Amino acid sequence: MLNAYNVTVSFSGEELFSNISFRLDAGDRVGLIGKNGAGKSTLLKIISKQQSYSSGSIAYEKELSIGYLRQDIDFKFGKTVLEEAYSAYTLIKKIERKLDAINKELVERTDYESDYYHKLIHDLTDYQHQYEMEGGYNYEGEAEKILLGLGFKREDFDKQTETLSGGWRMRIELAKLLMQHHDLLLLDEPTNHLDIESIIWFEQFLKTFTGAIMLVSHDKMFLNNVTNRTIEISLGKIYDYKKNYSDFLVLRNEIRTHQLQAQKNQTKSIEQTEKLINKFRAKATKASMAQSLIKKLNKIERIEVDAEDNAVMKIKFPLSKQPGKIIIETQNLSKSYGDNKVLSNLNLLIERNSKIAFVGQNGQGKTTLAKIIVKEIAHEGFLKIGHNVEIGYFAQNQADYLEENKTVLQVMEDAANDSNRIRIRDFLGAFLFGEEAIDKKVKVLSGGERNRLALCKMLLTPFNVLVMDEPTNHLDIASKNVLKKALSDFEGTMIIVSHDRDFLQGLTNKVYEFKNNKTREYLGDIDYYLEQHNLEDFRALEKKDVVKVTKKKSNQSGYKDIKRREKQLNKLKNNLSSVEKKIDLLEKEIKTLETQVQDLNFDTLKNDIFKKYQDKKFELEKLMIDWEKCQEKIDNFKTQ
Repeated sequence: MLNAYNVTVSFSGEELFSNISFRLDAGDRVGLIGKNGAGKSTLLKIISKQQSYSSGSIAYEKELSIGYLRQDIDFKFGKTVLEEAYSAYTLIKKIERKLDAINKELVERTDYESDYYHKLIHDLTDYQHQYEMEGGYNYEGEAEKILLGLGFKREDFDKQTETLSGGWRMRIELAKLLMQHHDLLLLDEPTNHLDIESIIWFEQFLKTFTGAIMLVSHDKMFLNNVTNRTIEISLGKIYDYKKNYSDFLVLRNEIRTHQLQAQKNQTKSIEQTEKLINKFRAKATKASMAQSLIKKLNKIERIEVDAEDNAVMKIKFPLSKQPGKIIIETQNLSKSYGDNKVLSNLNLLIERNSKIAFVGQNGQGKTTLAKIIVKEIAHEGFLKIGHNVEIGYFAQNQADYLEENKTVLQVMEDAANDSNRIRIRDFLGAFLFGEEAIDKKVKVLSGGERNRLALCKMLLTPFNVLVMDEPTNHLDIASKNVLKKALSDFEGTMIIVSHDRDFLQGLTNKVYEFKNNKTREYLGDIDYYLEQHNLEDFRALEKKDVVKVTKKKSNQSGYKDIKRREKQLNKLKNNLSSVEKKIDLLEKEIKTLETQVQDLNFDTLKNDIFKKYQDKKFELEKLMIDWEKCQEKIDNFKTQ
């Protein structure tokens, strides 16, 4: 399939990795592992021909089709989810356009006996045959099946892609990649934006994939379930074994243990030989023997032990003070975004020292509840934070809150107080930011480095309740292990939103599943939750989806009417959402102007601000009227 030989990559004179060689064959499922910055993503870019290398060579099989999922994607707007997914079938779509053009011409022409007309008939037959061979009559069902497996619902299919978050856009890109039937899949952190159910479906899909796979992932369970080979990049070299991740770790440790023992024995033998040489040199009768031993010593190939990169960050979450018994209490708590109700009448009681995992499909309210708890967003219903509760919050996009043009040290200095300012460099050192790294600007840091900096900054503020939303994104496996150990040792209350099954194992003693605007409590860890749901076998769900597709085809006219109504309703909902966003923005502006009006004396400046304030108020009244009209249209449409 491909053969890489002595590939070296250098940046600014420094080698990222040197003289690495490997071969990929059909059926290989390679887990590419290593610390953040080791060169994993760079190697995927090189294999996909999107980045050059300094020296060496890579030989590819003729007509090898490579699919590459990057961490960052460029997305074109103006299409629905389904239209964007269909764009993956470039050849089928090209044949469809040719068939449409031929059919249109056949309808318009009347020279039925002409050679040209017969040629059109012949071309039509050829293209129809090619269309069938390429799967033209099945691709719509395949696209829907993959989208459903990756967590989309049928009502999402007609949504405009620009209304989706970056995570959901990444799912579409992953879906397109799976639809294209490549020979080799290169996947860079493919599970970062997937929930647990989607990850399990994705695992099953990859197990039946007939080509080769090379993937970068920090999800140990995903690696174990999907891969049959592991390549580790460490300190500029690679270690390649035909084992999954866990078996690879055992084997690497055994090999290194044997190397250390062999090196120890060799060193002892060399020392004994050197003693004999020194002893014989002093005697003229033994000089020739000494020279013979020296030649023998020079020919010995010294045993080297594989280098290990053991540098890991050091985390300890200290408890600020003892809180009351009740940490968080909610009654009939609800949250809606426009017409989209995310949480409905939620009743929750979290007691001191609880260790809780929030799980469920994306968009079901896990992050929303976390933000409500830390008072980042408004809500309806009752929420009470307990006595002496001090919350530490790590947001899903925490790294995005870091100011890009500031250095690592400046970010920490801005967050520090008088009591911990002198320890800033110690904190940074514990998170692997040395003297050179602390002067780097945030914008040049990798995703993993940004997450480490965000975690480090978080420790500058005391807390006794920890709320963390997807804290493992972009962290390498070693860093995740350290974070898990620190969380296990944390004596306070903990709420973790995560899709990483291995990370959650043994970390929490209670799971809240978010589904259909409600939560369900499971008294056990993530393994107990998965066992209850029997999520390992996803075929039943896939069969249900196939049945739905079949029923749709048996009643085409009814289906078209349903899709047309769904499209019209989605358009009305999008209009309502747009108006609500404008209202929210305008209310914030008015609140700021109100403060300015109160602070200023009666002068010309105040008159200008007051006029602006009145204009904004008038604009808000008009928007409220528009909102009522939009809501009325939706209500009328639903009753039709």
